[in-house]
Amino acid sequence: MKPVSALFGVAALALAGCGAKSALVPPEGQALPPAPYGASEQPNAQQLMAPRTATRPRRSDDILTDSHEREDDPFDLPPTD
Repeated sequence: MKPVSALFGVAALALAGCGAKSALVPPEGQALPPAPYGASEQPNAQQLMAPRTATRPRRSDDILTDSHEREDDPFDLPPTD
């Protein structure tokens, strides 16, 4: 009996994710947040949901610009009893 109920639970979760998608609009009686300081126009809901460059930076393949020998660490001591 448990496998059937587990299967039913998985099917219910799968169907719950299949909702109708529509355009984002503010709730009734609510407005979008005020325009950012210095913006010439109010961004719409889609523009507010798009990630900025700072939140999704481009990947740099070469992290180190120059390599050099690592200096001795005076605090890298062996463990003591």
